[in-house]
Amino acid sequence: MRIARFVARRLLQLVPVLLGVVVATFVLVRVLPGDPIRTILGPNATEAEAAAARARFGLDQPLWKQFLDYLGGLLTGDLGTSIQSGNAVAGELALRVGPTLQLVVLAVAVAVLIAVVGGIWSARRADRAADHGIRVLALIGNSVPEFWLGLVLVLVGYSMLGWFPAPSGRVDPDTNLTPITGAELIDAALTANGPAFTSALAHLALPVATLAIVVVAPLLRSVRASALEVLHSEAYTAAAAHGLRDRLLRRGYLVRSALVRLPSLAALVFGTAIGSTVLIEYVYSWQGFGQWALRGLLYRDFPVVQASVLLIAVCYVLVFLIADVVHAILDPRVKI
Repeated sequence: MRIARFVARRLLQLVPVLLGVVVATFVLVRVLPGDPIRTILGPNATEAEAAAARARFGLDQPLWKQFLDYLGGLLTGDLGTSIQSGNAVAGELALRVGPTLQLVVLAVAVAVLIAVVGGIWSARRADRAADHGIRVLALIGNSVPEFWLGLVLVLVGYSMLGWFPAPSGRVDPDTNLTPITGAELIDAALTANGPAFTSALAHLALPVATLAIVVVAPLLRSVRASALEVLHSEAYTAAAAHGLRDRLLRRGYLVRSALVRLPSLAALVFGTAIGSTVLIEYVYSWQGFGQWALRGLLYRDFPVVQASVLLIAVCYVLVFLIADVVHAILDPRVKI
């Protein structure tokens, strides 16, 4: 009940935050130099054609009128019409956000699992060769560019070993998968389509591995540092001196205390992972949210940029809300 009240209170606090994001994004995309209509129509378009396009997308109206129309659309779920394609932004967003969220959530989950196991294992072997090896691997993973790492994994996993499918999509087209959420793995599970599930999992393996390797380093370092603090604490030393079994020491003293800082850091890493998907989607021909948002920014497609920023803001605040709840569960000293 206490957590439910905390969640309800935090959800109410999100309203002014998201309203600030809406206002700031609307103003910023319009004060930046460049004309989206001219960018899309090209230099050979006449003034009459440009004026007709502006009128069609409401860009000939005063800014206050455009903003009120945008706010009114948001209240009804209308995110506007893409200037590039002429299609509803909400429909285009729904097609692309599922695959990208599926990729990011799986990659962050894999990274957290590796960080927890590797960080605690490394801390228990501090200053030994295994500990140095783990830290060097994490540093290398954090240092290499994601597009280069993706190309290397494609070269090894697909071209040399043949273990994974070609980087040309998210699922084999002959699996007859019925789209529901846009996330192929979930859709295959919901429709009990075994071949599609296997195909989607195989297509996800390399992109998830690429993203997980890129983001795992800060999580691993955090877990290792927290575990070292616990191992050197008086409470842990006293418990060990009383002859408690190693398994009880790990579960009762080490693991839970070492994970206290992890939720907040994982929430930050989640945001970083969303930004990193742009290059990974290009390498694996993923056709997801990142590519779509980048094209919108390049063409100054106002509705697409506004919807992209708003979605990222919603993801951020929801992930931090989850992180706060998990933090409170792990650490009884935290009052919510």
